[in-house]
Amino acid sequence: MIRTPLRPLARILKARHQGENPDAIERENIRLRHEEMRDRDRRRAEGRLLVMGAMFFCAFIVIGGRMAVLAQSEPAEPRASAAGASILAQRADIVDRKGRILATNFDTHSLYAQPQQMIEPERAVRELVKIFPDLDQDRLMRDFTGKRKFLWIKKKISPEQRQAVHDIGEPGLLFGPREMRLYPNGKLAAHVLGGASFGREGVHAAEVIGVAGIERFYDDRLRDPAQGHEPLKLSIDLTIQSAIEQVLHGGMRLMNAKGAAAVLMDVHTGEVISIASLPDFDPNDRPRPAVSGDASDSPLFNRAVQGVYELGSTFKIFTVAQAMDLGLINPETMIDTKGPLRQDGFSIRDFRNYGSSLSATTVIVKSSNLGTARIAQMIGASRQQDFLKSLGFFEPTPFEIIEAAGGKPLLPARWNELSTMTISYGHGLSSSPLHLAAGYAAIANGGTYVKPTLLHKPRVEPGPRVMSEKSARAARDMLRKVVSEGTASMGEVPGYAVGGKTGTADQPKPTGGDYDDKVIATFATIFPAHDPKYVLVVTLDEPVETSGKEPRRTAGWTAVPVAAEIIGRVAPLLGLRPEIEPAPLADITLTSN
Repeated sequence: MIRTPLRPLARILKARHQGENPDAIERENIRLRHEEMRDRDRRRAEGRLLVMGAMFFCAFIVIGGRMAVLAQSEPAEPRASAAGASILAQRADIVDRKGRILATNFDTHSLYAQPQQMIEPERAVRELVKIFPDLDQDRLMRDFTGKRKFLWIKKKISPEQRQAVHDIGEPGLLFGPREMRLYPNGKLAAHVLGGASFGREGVHAAEVIGVAGIERFYDDRLRDPAQGHEPLKLSIDLTIQSAIEQVLHGGMRLMNAKGAAAVLMDVHTGEVISIASLPDFDPNDRPRPAVSGDASDSPLFNRAVQGVYELGSTFKIFTVAQAMDLGLINPETMIDTKGPLRQDGFSIRDFRNYGSSLSATTVIVKSSNLGTARIAQMIGASRQQDFLKSLGFFEPTPFEIIEAAGGKPLLPARWNELSTMTISYGHGLSSSPLHLAAGYAAIANGGTYVKPTLLHKPRVEPGPRVMSEKSARAARDMLRKVVSEGTASMGEVPGYAVGGKTGTADQPKPTGGDYDDKVIATFATIFPAHDPKYVLVVTLDEPVETSGKEPRRTAGWTAVPVAAEIIGRVAPLLGLRPEIEPAPLADITLTSN
């Protein structure tokens, strides 16, 4: 910028020549310079005000447009959601192995309020409380007469309730369509299905999401629009599930147990035909998870997969089967049963004195701790670990309900010789009833491990071999003798040749040690023993049989009769006809004439 000098020489000389005052020229130039600066600053300020005015005008246009859009949109609770995401309400059905509905969708309505549109809010509150007695009248009154513009009243209402609200005639009470998850069989197979709830919500739609069980495990598949027309088919048989839950509930009450579990599994495919845990719940009205106390006291606790227990003498057959497979013993090998057996300061004893020796078969039939422990000594810790690992006892079962991941077996911190001996008869290693069912299935099917599954799979690839067919057959014969001659005599079911093993383990105290009067009683069975098709595991939590002079808690008196009743009830439903058990062939001696 070129600035004019305040005292330009030419004008100063001319002014002096004419006798004028040169200072007047300087004052005039200062005045002109100030006026120029003032005009320049005014133009700059006017430009800035014009830009700000244009910006405010644009902002008001945007806000006004957004308000117009909101005024025409549906009212809804503010929720964080991904831009452009839409609410998908449709969810695929879940059916049993015969196509019968276990979980489906049901069209209903939600009820919400816009208090500012209400004419008689006080009357609306009184009428709503009559229809929904669980509503808080005082809180509803505050909401209806306050500054709230939107509130949910009920996320799900029945057609009768909708009509009753409609009859109130209040324009501020509005309905939105809803698709909810319906379990038409109520509590049946509750722990398998788990339950569903609402995810993202609007007044005209709600996202149905799985919260537990197979609903949670296969949530993405069930919500996939591409597969919405195709139901998820389970291995569960609805009729058999109902029969087992009914008998198990009666057995639990009869034996005064606080809980019970049962697993019925196809030994060749691994399909779980029924899996039950009691107490249970209605997935249509799923209770809230417990926030204090023992988790197993909640009806949401799934004893069949989450319950990790010492399963007692049911483990003995694994020890004997492995020893036979290794060629260390055969069914007739005599085992030293003199006791007590001392190891690392602990004593191992039998329930009764069975003499100085028993055959390997009789060790199982009589359920000898001493005999099993001495067989385990022959096997050794390393080989025992490898065998139990091959049967799945080191990891949670790969089962298609979300809770199964929490059923990780509890292993000893140091697997020494004492651990080897106690684990051989089911103490020192805790696992779930589902683990036990998979282990017994390997014995029943001829020595291959099959993974338990909830999906209907008529054909499956054979699993890894864990023992020879010969060892598995010998183990099945022993299990049959346990029922026909041994500790599980009350498990006999005419026509079905039941084989199995009992197990009774003391409950551990939270402070250490075991309770004297609290046990886990288990009966693991295969049937028919000469041609096994199914394995059944029944577990009772703290049972007490009180029909005699003294209370009886062992599995032979508690879990065994319950399992026998279940087999007698469901075997015909499984298509198994009663048959005469094949007798062993007599030895034939050839003679000459």
